[in-house]
Amino acid sequence: MVLPAPDLDDRRFQDFVDDAKRLVQRRCPEWTDHNVHDPGVTVIEALAMMADQLVYRLNRVPDRLHLRFLELVGVRLHPPAAARVPVTFWLSAAQPEPIVVPAGTEVASRRTSSSEPICFTTAQPVTIPPVSLLELRSVLADGTVREHREDRTSGRRVKLFGEPPQVGDALLVGLDQAAPACAIAVRLDCRIDGIGVDPTSPPLLWEAWTEDGWTPCTVDRDTTGGFNQPGEVVVHLPPGHVTSLVGGLRAGWLRARIVEPPEHGTAYSSSPTLSSVDVAAVGATVAAVHAELVPGEVLGTSEGVPAQRFDLRRAPVLVGTRPLELEVSEGDGWQTWQTVDDFADSTADDTHAVVDPASGGVELGPVVRLADGSVRQHGAVPPAAAVLRVGPYLTGGGASGNVAAGVLRVLRSSIPYVARVENRYPARGGRDAETLDEARGRGALAIRSRGRAVTAEDFEHLARDAAPGLARVRCVPAEDGRPGDVRLLVVPALGDVGRVPFDALRPAEDDLDRVATSVDARRLVGTRVVVEPPVYQGVTVVARLRGNGTRSADDVRDEALAALHRFLSPVVGGQDGTGWPFGRALRYGEVFAVLHQVPGVELVEDVRLFPADPVTGARGEAVAEVEVGAHGLVFSYDHQVRVAS
Repeated sequence: MVLPAPDLDDRRFQDFVDDAKRLVQRRCPEWTDHNVHDPGVTVIEALAMMADQLVYRLNRVPDRLHLRFLELVGVRLHPPAAARVPVTFWLSAAQPEPIVVPAGTEVASRRTSSSEPICFTTAQPVTIPPVSLLELRSVLADGTVREHREDRTSGRRVKLFGEPPQVGDALLVGLDQAAPACAIAVRLDCRIDGIGVDPTSPPLLWEAWTEDGWTPCTVDRDTTGGFNQPGEVVVHLPPGHVTSLVGGLRAGWLRARIVEPPEHGTAYSSSPTLSSVDVAAVGATVAAVHAELVPGEVLGTSEGVPAQRFDLRRAPVLVGTRPLELEVSEGDGWQTWQTVDDFADSTADDTHAVVDPASGGVELGPVVRLADGSVRQHGAVPPAAAVLRVGPYLTGGGASGNVAAGVLRVLRSSIPYVARVENRYPARGGRDAETLDEARGRGALAIRSRGRAVTAEDFEHLARDAAPGLARVRCVPAEDGRPGDVRLLVVPALGDVGRVPFDALRPAEDDLDRVATSVDARRLVGTRVVVEPPVYQGVTVVARLRGNGTRSADDVRDEALAALHRFLSPVVGGQDGTGWPFGRALRYGEVFAVLHQVPGVELVEDVRLFPADPVTGARGEAVAEVEVGAHGLVFSYDHQVRVAS
């Protein structure tokens, strides 16, 4: 993309004239005739014309020359990065035939009076197969196996676990086939005689068998309350769910296993009993990207000369998600050309093209004159009158794609038997296009490092270039490592989306792989590099506010929670809004000041800070200052705000 040159001084002729007349009124009030026939105004206009010429020449140097130099060394603006999020398609009812949600299915947010819908496109197809119950077993902690093959059809009530139930007892459900990435509804006619467990947090863990063994599943809803009463449990199976041989029977297995009860929770005092069970596939989850799918288009015809450029109809292009396929007509067929980063290693026979994702330009190889007067062709030239076309590509991206959970609810592509769609998690990874100031700073680093990773700034620069979707990169010495070993701490782009689940703070595997590959090719021999997210310290704020009566208590509470989530965000938090500083502790006074600025708050009566473990959920004692590790970050875990009138 051609870098636009900014104006160092945007004033023009009329601006200088108006400024001079305002100064005349201030300093010479007796001069009252400011019309064009006045000789003094004529002098002002003559000086303004000369000043306008000076400004015109000033705007040509030095920024314009700086930007042109960046273009010569190959520095281009980074295009926006697209947010990604898993979306779940729900069936209207279980179907006897497989339901396929094709790749390219579009989902979006609802249109409002002030904003256009935000569109996401599925990256791959997903199939919702018709599943049925093949086997039902109970496996006790001591290894005893109870088969309920006949019991589940006779209607007799059977005990699911041992008596009394022990940690490790499990109920195994065998499906007739694997259902990767699907939502399975397990309908149970069960009950507990006597005192049951807490239905809001039962000591149960649902798991599915994958190639890596038993993998935890996400429970969407559990109307049984942990087998307390008849109802339905909807379990989301992992993408790696496969059939396996367990106890001589091959099936797609999932299980409900008793675990230690949570803090202040209750354990099973007696085993639940079951009289009937049924399973059905009711939905599926697939990854979606913040982009729209553009069908293939014809770029134009070749003139048979080097360095031609063709522009796509839509920009920017997400080349990292779906590679752009360029085809050139050749006789009665089409020849596929390869897209490369640059023409440095291209010869005259290489069918190469360079795609500028930010501007949507497709460039063909140039001819370069060498020092001895000869010329060299970098990249092949299509013959004259040859037609160039591209296949389907994705366009979009930007920070607006970092939507909160539950925002994507509009199904823009009609699919039979699919009733609704939703995103159960917030989207992450969206980032706006690179600015001119960022390009200038990156250009200086690129020239100094020359593609080598030596200093900490070199590692951070290469990591950002490899994965523009990362919001922050920090290079620190490796802990307990050899001298020279480094750690790259990477934070995904999240945006201002309120409370962020702890899992969303882990960067996408694709971004981690791209960073590791880029740095590994440029590091010094013997330097070990570890790419990982930083250590996060969860923080819970408990506050009591008093409203001033101008807004409702619910509105004030929502604004206060949003302010806390924004201030403690690893990406948009801190005093300057660029992310919480690495290794900086959180103090009581900072939270007090943030809450005092919330509209509708008259008084902050009480504020307490609690460190929280994001893995176990345990909350520590109230402190005046939450300590963070040397290179750690804070994030909002579970705030509680009470507003009194």
